[in-house]
Parts: sequence; C-alpha cells; structure tokens
Amino acid sequence: MLTRILKICVVFLICSGSASAQDYLIGGGDLLRVSVWDVPQLSVDVVVRPDGKITLPAVGDVVAAGSTPILLAAKIKKIVAKMVHEPVVTLTVVEVTNNRIYVAGGGVPSGIIPITNQISLFQFLCRFDSFTEADLQRAYVMRNGKKIKTNFESLLISGDLSSDIKLEANDIVFIPNYSDNKVYVVGAVLTPKYVFYRSNLKVLDAILEAGGFTEFAAKGDVVIIRKQILANGKIEKVELEANIKSLLKGKDLRQNHLLMPGDVVNVKESIF
Repeated sequence: MLTRILKICVVFLICSGSASAQDYLIGGGDLLRVSVWDVPQLSVDVVVRPDGKITLPAVGDVVAAGSTPILLAAKIKKIVAKMVHEPVVTLTVVEVTNNRIYVAGGGVPSGIIPITNQISLFQFLCRFDSFTEADLQRAYVMRNGKKIKTNFESLLISGDLSSDIKLEANDIVFIPNYSDNKVYVVGAVLTPKYVFYRSNLKVLDAILEAGGFTEFAAKGDVVIIRKQILANGKIEKVELEANIKSLLKGKDLRQNHLLMPGDVVNVKESIF
C-alpha cells in the first residue's frame, strides 16, 4: 500500500510541477524587502504587523496581508508614483512566517510546517515517508474550527484527486495513529493480539479474530476493560463482564457487547 502511495505522489508532482511563487499570500509576521530603484530612501526591509499592514517611509501604512508579492508591489508602485516619476518597485518575501500548516494526531510526525506556495492536501501529504501507522479513514483537515475534509483513504490509496483540496495558512491536518483504533484481545485465546476497531465490532468477533478460545479458557468469565473520561477530565477504568458460554448456547445474546476503540478483552483461564 505504501509503495502505491509513493508512486502516486511522484507522478502527481512531476505532472503538476511546483506552485508559482507569485501565488504566495503575504501574512502577518512575514519579512518583506521593498526596493524602489534609484530611491534608497524608500527602500526598506519591513515586517508585516499583526493587523496586516506595513509602514513605508513617506508613504505610511499599506495593507499587505492577503496580497501576493506581485500585487503588493503594484499597489506600492501606484502610491509611490505620486512622488517619483515612473518608479520601479520590486518586492521580495525575505522570510516566511505566516503560512504554516499544523500536523497532529500521531499517525505521522507532528509539527508546524511552513509553506511558501499554494499547495494541495495531496501534495502536502507526499512529504511524509510512511503511513503505516496512520489511520487515514479517521484523518481530517480542520479550518477555522470546522472539519472541511475527512477520510484521506481514497485520496492517498486510490489516487482520487477529485477529492483533493487546497490548503490554507493555519489549517490543521489531523492524522491519528492506528493504536488509537485498536482492540486488544489477551488471556486464554490461541493468538493474543490486537484487532483494528470497526463499526459494530463485538466481543465474540474479536475473540474469533484472535484464534478463538484455548482449551483452558473460562468462556463464562470474559472481562472487557474500558477507559472512560469523566466530566472532570480524569480517566477511569470500567470492567464489563461477558458470559460467552451463555452466549454460545443462545441463552443471552446481550453478552455479546459492542466494543469501543482501546478496549481490552481479557479471556480468563479456568481453574479446572
């Protein structure tokens, strides 16, 4: 699966090429170099303030945030033209601090990643070497407190670029680790292991995926250990009993509890 993802990434990047620098949107904190040819008094390095403006000598405040370097240079040229005949204005983004993407979740290395050009989610994800620990189905992009894209599986596994989106500054890319999506089966089963959680996964399903009971298993004494978060934020462990012996005899189907991510199913051994 990983090999297929990497092949798709390489082909896409070769075909699309990198985004043009003129697409970069200036934002607060960026360091700009404004040069007016042959007028050193108007040539300065200036930082974009949190309000999105810069202050230029003899010009005053100019709104910079949200403009590309080319558009901002044209705006400054129009203002400077009132003082200088046919000015030649160039603008360079010396240091980028505004365009950042935040990555969290544990499925890939977390961090704050600066971007200098417009970039799609697919292009952004291609920077990661491995997704073996990533739960792509539960991944999402959050913007301004809202999820705008969920489930990266079709995008990365199938190369469905129709589901791709453009990322923006301050987007959060959340990719959880599969370990948060596992159910652990331990005790008197043939192959103690973890199984990946899925909708409607029940305790007997998990036991069968772990090879079933050993000859010493106490089928009537199965315990599900579950962590619950209380209102005060503390975590407590809750134990649910499951009499699988009664379930197998068809006497009590309620014993086949629905499982939750992170559950531990402990099949105890019989003394006799």
